[in-house]
Amino acid sequence: MGTSIETAMTDKLGRRSGPRRKYTVLEKRAMVEETHVRGASVPEVAQRRGVNANLLSVWRRQYREGLLKGDETAASAALLPVKVSTPTVLPTERARAPKVAEKEPAAYLEVDFAGGQRLRICGTIDRQLLKDLISALTSR
Repeated sequence: MGTSIETAMTDKLGRRSGPRRKYTVLEKRAMVEETHVRGASVPEVAQRRGVNANLLSVWRRQYREGLLKGDETAASAALLPVKVSTPTVLPTERARAPKVAEKEPAAYLEVDFAGGQRLRICGTIDRQLLKDLISALTSR
């Protein structure tokens, strides 16, 4: 089931020195589910699969907590609710706003955070900047 087979590089003492092996969520889940079969033990499954038994135990805990969901939940978790509305300016905001330009910018983006903070980007919005912003906000 492994997707990236690599030879382990070791130093003079036999310790692993190469890049770490990365397992997909599906691989982790498959190994954890093997440990749930009657008569199976964590050390046996770990040795058969070539992973450390402690690492497999960590994955079992993550599985119990629901953190090893399939890829279908990762795609849906990246989406955030969006409400599109027309811009409104309160009279108090208009009085405090600088008198630099009388007309509204061609485009702007406004994000309201749960804590009451607001981020507003006015003018031309760079597509890569917007992509990076969304990525940074959804990675938390």
